[in-house]
Amino acid sequence: MGVVAPFKDASKSSGVDALVALVAADMERVNETILARTGSEVVMIPEVANHLISSGGKRLRPMLTLATAALSQYAGEGHIKLAASVEFMHTATLLHDDVVDESDMRRGKLAARMLWGNEASVLVGDFLLGQAFKMMVEVGSLACLDVLSTAAAVIAEGEVMQLSAAKDTTTTEEAYLTVIRSKTAALFGAACEVGPILANRPALEQDACRDYGLNLGVAFQLIDDALDYGGTSDKLGKNVGDDFREGKITLPIVLAFQRGNEEEREFWRRTLELGEINEGDLDHAIAILRRHNAMEDTIECARQYGVMAQDSLSVFAHSPWKRALFDVVDFCISRGH
Repeated sequence: MGVVAPFKDASKSSGVDALVALVAADMERVNETILARTGSEVVMIPEVANHLISSGGKRLRPMLTLATAALSQYAGEGHIKLAASVEFMHTATLLHDDVVDESDMRRGKLAARMLWGNEASVLVGDFLLGQAFKMMVEVGSLACLDVLSTAAAVIAEGEVMQLSAAKDTTTTEEAYLTVIRSKTAALFGAACEVGPILANRPALEQDACRDYGLNLGVAFQLIDDALDYGGTSDKLGKNVGDDFREGKITLPIVLAFQRGNEEEREFWRRTLELGEINEGDLDHAIAILRRHNAMEDTIECARQYGVMAQDSLSVFAHSPWKRALFDVVDFCISRGH
């Protein structure tokens, strides 16, 4: 069946060291739950699921569920299954995304679809979503089920919005931010909100944790957007320029298109709208982005969302958990350097 890899990659960065240490015991239980719930007599299901689950992801979303539960002084057991549910939802979206985007790589390895095919990737993703919702029901919190099921619907809406806007170089900054609030930030927000809900904390604290997650999620995605043109394959876990080759309109492209001259806009139309990419076009794209400070301004936008995420936690008293959640924001932003 395979073994769920520890979250060692995250601990390499000092920005998440404190969080990793604080949640270590609970994450062991989450990993055990993940391994148990990927079991199936249909051999392909654990093979496909564990190919991605065991590939060294940061496990950031389930760690956030554990951390916000602890921040809220939750003393029960439900946060373990909810954290595993969050990771299953995330894994399912990655399996589905790789099919939609026709991606070859994921987390530095061949994407599951390259090994087992598109059909298996979609169906195993569906299996993981089913297991996620089963665990939510087992926890017995209708409010948590509502938050996570709503997030699942919003994520799907975000994916469809992105598909509708694919290759559209006239996409505005606000339209793009709307997409990533749904596609990426919704799961971050839900992962953080269920902790204080389990602990029966006041609505003010539930909202604070949700806002923290939402703003962190936007910042996280914006840094990913910048890294696709200015990072390394090791840091990305995929090939540099994948967004460019797939015709994705991300914030650096939105900014460069708005600021560029007609010759540069024609370049974006040819490569992104028409998909006519020639040798050297990626280097030229990066040069245009740098000329218009598009990557730097994307990182600055991420920084602003990071500040909002940290400000959201002001309703909580100082504690090691609050400090660790502050540091996670700094870690996410620092990936852009």
